Amino acid sequence: FVVCLFFSRLIFGTLYPAYYSYKAVKSKDIKEYVKWMMYWIIFALFTTAETFTDIFLCWFPFYYELKIAFVAWLLSPYTKGSSLLYRKFVHPTLSSKEKEIDDCLVQAKDRSYDALVHFGKRGLNVAATAAVMAASKGQGALSERLRSFSMQDLSTIRGDSSSTVPPSVTVRTSSKQSQPKTSRSASEGTGSSGKC
Repeated sequence: FVVCLFFSRLIFGTLYPAYYSYKAVKSKDIKEYVKWMMYWIIFALFTTAETFTDIFLCWFPFYYELKIAFVAWLLSPYTKGSSLLYRKFVHPTLSSKEKEIDDCLVQAKDRSYDALVHFGKRGLNVAATAAVMAASKGQGALSERLRSFSMQDLSTIRGDSSSTVPPSVTVRTSSKQSQPKTSRSASEGTGSSGKC
């Protein structure tokens, strides 16, 4: 039942007025355009108020039905509810408070821009710090790996079987090609000592 009410509000409260607003803009009929603009202002205020009233009044009997009836009243060309509410309440209130509202909007815009710049700078600093830390950790691992390979290559080139790699450096022999070189250099070392 609530789903049916939701879809009827969506169709009659949003899609139907949106289509007729499109037709008013397309035909450039000022009277229709003003009528639909008043509707959208009232509907925006209704939707904002609804956010809070749904929390406190949802238990009220026929609450959702009353909301649908209110939207139908706003739309009806006979009652002209949106025009009536706009002319009686919204327009006089906004006209008297327009300067204060404009000042608040300018201040909010400036504050939001300053906050956006502030958080943007902090975000860039955090990202830069993370990138530098990752690069330094990655470079340390890379230099350690290069050092282990170079120590292995030096011991292989010298052909010194008695030399060992320092314990702080780990030598990783993952390929099968490095093992025959080590055994060949060891056999060459024993073969050369046998000839002398």
